[in-house]
Amino acid sequence: MTLSMYQASVPVFIHALTNLSTVLQKAAAHAEAKKIDPSALLGARLYPDMHPLVRQVQTATDLAKNSSGRLAEADRPAHEDTEQTFDELQARIAKTITFLQTLTPAQIDGSEEKTINMTIRGHDVSFRGQPYLLYFAQPNFYFHVTTAYAILRHSGVEIGKMDFIGPLQN
Repeated sequence: MTLSMYQASVPVFIHALTNLSTVLQKAAAHAEAKKIDPSALLGARLYPDMHPLVRQVQTATDLAKNSSGRLAEADRPAHEDTEQTFDELQARIAKTITFLQTLTPAQIDGSEEKTINMTIRGHDVSFRGQPYLLYFAQPNFYFHVTTAYAILRHSGVEIGKMDFIGPLQN
């Protein structure tokens, strides 16, 4: 059995975003239990030149919706990047998952050779669909999801590898 572009994108993004949502729930509960100002976690970063937790989540959601939307040639919702609370980040994740759930296999399957043109840091780049998904979109997505996890773990939130991986799929 082959793995389709849809199977390699939308369900994978939804699964990881669902797990990220769970990790953020645990972070909010941790802040409340330990009497930590939530903004301390939301603004935490691994190194001064890296983005804080809020921006990591924003970027992960953008990568999931934008890459899937590009492959599907669908209009993508815009997010304002104004989130400042755990609840607002949860709402953003939920909106992203809702958008992803509107995309169908018929829209994405067969996009392996589709040309994806975009501008990255002022440079025009062009990808074919499959390399775009596998070598650009997914690695960037997982970088930001992993960094969000690492920020929270480094900040003392009691999360582990299985929180990141989530329920095992059969």
